[in-house]
Amino acid sequence: MKYLKSQMQQLIKENKELHTRFKELKAEHGLEKNNALKALYHSEVADEGKYQVAYQALDQPKK
Repeated sequence: MKYLKSQMQQLIKENKELHTRFKELKAEHGLEKNNALKALYHSEVADEGKYQVAYQALDQPKK
């Protein structure tokens, strides 16, 4: 599974809990948006994270 900025942005947009976590990461650690997106990806999505299935679903073509 590969990190894609656009997919992470879409996932955060669609998930209120993840959006809140994103804002917390930026504030707590003083991260810029891109770095916070990557950190969130590695902590919540990659390696069978809580949101991995939802992230992968964004990669599927819409019918």
